[in-house]
Amino acid sequence: MTLDPVLAHIDADLPRATERLLELLRIPSISTDPAYKGDCDTAADWLVADLLSIGFNASKRPTRGHPMVVAHSGGEGPHLLFYGHYDVQPVDPLNLWDRDPFDPQIEDTDNGRVIRGRGAADDKGQLMTFIEACRAWKSVHGTLPANISLFFEGEEESGSPSLVPFMQENAKELTADIALICDTGLYGENTPAIITQLRGLLGEEITITGPDKDLHSGMYGGIAMNPARVLAKIIAALHDDDGRITVPDFYNGVPELSNDLAAAWANLHFDAKAFLGKVDLSEPAGEKGRSPLEMIWSRPTCEVNGIWSGYTGDGFKTVLPSRAHAKISFRLVGQQDPHEIRNNFRKMVQDMVPVDCDVQFHGHGASAASQMTTTHPAFDRARKALSDEWPHPAAYVGAGGSIPIAGHFKDILNMDAMLIGFGKDDDAIHSPNEKYDLSSFHKGMRSWARILDAISK
Repeated sequence: MTLDPVLAHIDADLPRATERLLELLRIPSISTDPAYKGDCDTAADWLVADLLSIGFNASKRPTRGHPMVVAHSGGEGPHLLFYGHYDVQPVDPLNLWDRDPFDPQIEDTDNGRVIRGRGAADDKGQLMTFIEACRAWKSVHGTLPANISLFFEGEEESGSPSLVPFMQENAKELTADIALICDTGLYGENTPAIITQLRGLLGEEITITGPDKDLHSGMYGGIAMNPARVLAKIIAALHDDDGRITVPDFYNGVPELSNDLAAAWANLHFDAKAFLGKVDLSEPAGEKGRSPLEMIWSRPTCEVNGIWSGYTGDGFKTVLPSRAHAKISFRLVGQQDPHEIRNNFRKMVQDMVPVDCDVQFHGHGASAASQMTTTHPAFDRARKALSDEWPHPAAYVGAGGSIPIAGHFKDILNMDAMLIGFGKDDDAIHSPNEKYDLSSFHKGMRSWARILDAISK
């Protein structure tokens, strides 16, 4: 089977492929909101029908939450498992969108044409790049160059509560020679990337409670303990003056960057000022003595994601609040144990809570970091195939985000995973006005066609 006619078919079919993506984007499959449960089912059904139409043996599998979609092509060659997720983030605040987030459109921008809508880049657009590559292979040659399985999740954006049990119960069916994940991005504008390490993620929501009701700040201010003040002190204590995190034993299992990896990252010529300038910032604010790429790829973090207390509406209300709340997340690296960090963080907070206040905790996820082993021959073949499609050679890079499925593939199925995606930093995933460049969609399809050709030989 030859590659060139497959690439030509992708080029010719781009308008129809784009319309198929727009159709999927119109389904508001918000997994975290029970009001959209039916829409998540609809999205799974849409995928099953589409996969059946190109010859996959596809089915919707029930879980305690939203369904999984599993499909198999059968056939000769290496067994490849492709993972993606069909659920999307909520769209709030809706007033910041320029259009209905589930009425996707192709827009002309100063930087080219984009597909605008919720899920365009995360992850429906990326997922469809692989399906469309398979569609092109089938259209041209009547078969695929490998034995391909597809595994699509409907709860990735809501913590994946059904994922691990499903993988454990269906391990034999899902195990393949290697896993492929398309939920990442390019390095810069024109450099394709293969992610070799991901940070883990631990989330904690804390509530400090003092008086049994909001109090008049004139009558009680000064004599009554203010939970907002307690919370502010706790948050301020989480970092020292050098930007290091002060949770006890936090750095257990954090490796130093190897000389080889440091040199490779230096050759990427990352411009921190330009990166920050896109969001109206200018100076790196992490640990002193660490390079910018270390800060976002290979060092752990502690960040405050939200704080609220007392009266936050328009105008002013002079109250001493009864409760203060914060959401705090930790990005983890190396061998850091998220459960140990959770216990140490909670004890640290409890020790700082004064008499007349108490604290409640609510955990959100606890996934360790992932490190991919690039010795599998598919990695080098994929890197060369990507380099043939894009202006710049493909690079092995780290990622600051967390994709727990990569670790689950290793821990549960004993499989390596290649993370290859075509998103850009300005895609506004999880934010209003999410978009996916039409060029990313087009070249993503061509890239997967090349990769399938390369790793199937």
